[in-house]
Amino acid sequence: MIGCVDMASYDFKTLDQSIKETEEWLVRELSSVRTGRATPSILDTIKPEIYGSRTPINQVASVTIEDARTLRIVPWDKSVTKIIEKAIRDADLGMGVGSDDQGLRVTFPERTAERRLMLLKVANDKLEQSRITLRGHRTDAIKAIEAAEKEGGMSKDELARYKDEVQRKIDTANEALSALGKKKEVEVAA
Repeated sequence: MIGCVDMASYDFKTLDQSIKETEEWLVRELSSVRTGRATPSILDTIKPEIYGSRTPINQVASVTIEDARTLRIVPWDKSVTKIIEKAIRDADLGMGVGSDDQGLRVTFPERTAERRLMLLKVANDKLEQSRITLRGHRTDAIKAIEAAEKEGGMSKDELARYKDEVQRKIDTANEALSALGKKKEVEVAA
């Protein structure tokens, strides 16, 4: 077919997987940036040592939103309540934690203008780290394409098309990352 670009001699799966992993990393990192609203995902990075292994809190307790600034954690085994409480305190995420006869209550403090600016800076730093990672993926993919061209695996025209395709994928990924960053910026400002 005339005008049809055949991308069969270079496999973009590695690049696609790397881009996906970078986006997933940013989503996880941005979810740990507290916006002042109670969200169970803030606890995802906290893994207390329970029964001899590091275990996510949501695998040993139910985590629910009690109100806009409070999470309720009800361990399925009451004997691990203090372990979970200590892990949350040790994580130093700026949340208050206290226990009662039902389980734990995690409270989020009110945000100040200074705190909002600090959260925006952290979110923007995470976004920039993900963009740097994407640039590294682009460099790796282009080097692999150029190596294949040197080995005689493709023509100069194919080389140019593959490089354009790599750039198109990176541009699309950058747009997705920027959208994630904007979404977090709106959450922080709210």
